Amino acid sequence: MDKYTALKEYFGHSQFRPGQEEIVEALLSGRDALGVMPTGAGKSVCYQLPALLLPGITLVLSPLISLMKDQVAALTQAGIPAAFVNSTLAPGESREIFRRAALGEYRLLYAAPERLAAPDFLRFIQRTELSLLAVDEAHCVSQWGQDFRPSYLKIAEFIQSLPRRPAVGAFTATATDQVKEDIRRLLLLEEPLCVTTGFDRPNLYFETIRPKNKTACLKQFLNERPGQSGIVYCATRKKVESVWNALEKDGISAARYHAGLPDEERRRSQEDFVYDRVRVMVATNAFGMGIDKSNVSFVVHYNMPKDVESYYQEAGRAGRDGSEARCILFFSEGDVQTAKYLINNSSENEGLTDKEREQLRLRDLNRLEQMTAYCRTSGCLRSFLLRYFGESAPEKCGRCGSCSAQTEQQDITIEAQKILSAVTRVERQYRSSLGSALILRLLLGSRDQRLLQLGLDKLPTYGIMRGTPRAELRGYMDWLLERGYLCLDGTDYPVLRTTPKAKGVLFRGEPVLCTRRVQSALEKETAPAVSGRRPSSHVETQADGDLLELLRKLRTRLASEGNVPAYIVFSNATLEEMAAKQPRTMQELMEVSGVGAVKARRYGEAFLSAISEWMGV
Repeated sequence: MDKYTALKEYFGHSQFRPGQEEIVEALLSGRDALGVMPTGAGKSVCYQLPALLLPGITLVLSPLISLMKDQVAALTQAGIPAAFVNSTLAPGESREIFRRAALGEYRLLYAAPERLAAPDFLRFIQRTELSLLAVDEAHCVSQWGQDFRPSYLKIAEFIQSLPRRPAVGAFTATATDQVKEDIRRLLLLEEPLCVTTGFDRPNLYFETIRPKNKTACLKQFLNERPGQSGIVYCATRKKVESVWNALEKDGISAARYHAGLPDEERRRSQEDFVYDRVRVMVATNAFGMGIDKSNVSFVVHYNMPKDVESYYQEAGRAGRDGSEARCILFFSEGDVQTAKYLINNSSENEGLTDKEREQLRLRDLNRLEQMTAYCRTSGCLRSFLLRYFGESAPEKCGRCGSCSAQTEQQDITIEAQKILSAVTRVERQYRSSLGSALILRLLLGSRDQRLLQLGLDKLPTYGIMRGTPRAELRGYMDWLLERGYLCLDGTDYPVLRTTPKAKGVLFRGEPVLCTRRVQSALEKETAPAVSGRRPSSHVETQADGDLLELLRKLRTRLASEGNVPAYIVFSNATLEEMAAKQPRTMQELMEVSGVGAVKARRYGEAFLSAISEWMGV
C-alpha cells in the first residue's frame, strides 16, 4: 500500500493538506521532522499515516488522557489498530496491551511522557521494534511555551536509552521561533525537516466585543444557536461556577470543568460534552488541550486570556473539521487586572529557580500587553494574530468582527488634546508617571481616595472630561495607544506616557480623525440580533437544511449504538458536503471528503438509504 492509497482508504481524503506530504515523506525515510501546523490542519495524519506503512510500532507521546482516548477511538473506527497505556488502566490491562503490541497487533501506541520512567513500560519498549516516535503538543518541552511541562524534558533521555533510535516527529499548533528552537534542541532532533504551514484558519470568524452585560450577551448568543456545540472559557473557577449556574437556570444544556471539581465530575463533564449529551462546556483553560472534538461550532472567551498563544490555541478548538465557526472574546478592563493577578500569583513550575520563575513572570506580563492590544485594536483581528506569529498579512481580511463591522469617522482632536494634556501634566509632576486607570479617573473628576492623596485633583486637567461615558473615554485612550500617541512603559505596573507624535496634536494643532467601530448588537444591553456578519460557507449554502438535520440525527443514533462521539462517525464538514452532493451510490459517497473505505463499509449503506428516502427514490 502506498501513502495515497492509505490516505484515502483510512482517512477518506484524496489529497494531502499543505505540509502533510513533506512530513510524511521525511518520517517514512527515517528523517526527523518538526511540524508547526494550526489546529485542524491535520497534524495527526502526519504520524498516523507513516505508522501504517512502517514496520514495527509507532509510539505517540501525548500530554492528556482524554486526547489518547479520543484518538484511539477515532483510529479504531477508521480501521487502524491502536491502543493507549495510562493511569486509568489496571496493571493487568497494561500488560495485555504490551503483550498484544509485542505481537504486532497495534500500529500505534499512545502514552504520556510521565510513563517513560515506568519500569514495565521501559521493559516493553526495550524489546519492541520502534519505528517512529511522535511527540504531540511539542511546545510543552519549552519553558517559553504557554503549556510548559517538566515531564517533556525526560523525552530526550528516553530517546538516548533506546537500543535503536527511531525517526522522531514533533508537532505543535503554536510556536514562536524561540519555542521552535527549544523543541529542536531539547528533543534532540537531528537535522529535522521543519514545516510551518501558516497559522491562518480561514473558517474561523474572530470578534472582540465589550458587552454591557456579559451573561445576558452570552445567553443571547447561545439561544440563537440552539443546535450548535461550543466552549465558553472563563478566567477563574469562581467565574465558571457563576456562568454555568446562570446557563442552567436559563435552561441551556451545559457542563462545567475546572481543576477544583472532583476527578469523576470532570471526567463525566468531558464525556457529556464529547458525546453531545450537553452542547456547551463552561471551563477554565484546564479544559481542552488535545480534545479531539471536531464539531465545535463556537468558542466564547468570557474573560480575556493571559496571552495570544493561549487565546489562539483555545479559540482554535472551534471548526476543527473545516466548518465555519465563531470565536468571540468578551472584553472588559477588569480582565486585565484579573490576568495580572493570576500571573503574579502563579504557583506553577515550582521546580524552577527563583530567577527562572521571575523570567517567566516578566515574559507573561509582556505577553499580556500583546493580548490586551488585540482586545483594544480597531484593526483587522486576523491580521493582528498572523503578524503576532511572524506571518505577513493584509491590512484587512474582510471576515472578522473589525472588518465586517459598521464604522464611522469621528474628529476627536479636542478629546485627544485633553487626554494628552492630562498625561503630559502627570508626567511633569510625577517623573515615573501613572497608570492609565488613574489618569482615566483624573479626567473624569473622580473623588477616588488614591487620586486625592496624590493631589491629582489640583491639576488643571482634573475633571476636564467629566460627563463623558467611561467606556467612551476608555475607547479614546485605547485608540491613542494603538495609533502611537500614547505608550505604556514598564512591565509590572505599566504607566502611561506621551510619545513625540503627541506634540503635533498639543502644540501644532494637528487634527486627530478616528475611525471607530459602531457598537454591535451584542454589546448593547438588550440586543435583538447577533453582532457582526456570520461568514458564509460555500457548502452550507448548497446543503439542504432538512437533509443535513436528518443526517445529523442518523449520525447521533449510530454514534450512540457504537458508544463513540458523534464526530468520530463523520465530521460536520463531511455531513455538510454529503447533504450538498446527495450521493446515490457507494462510489459517489466515497468522493465526499472524510469518507474512507472503512467508514463507507461501516456506515455507508445507512447514510445512502437516508438520502434516498429523503429524495423519495
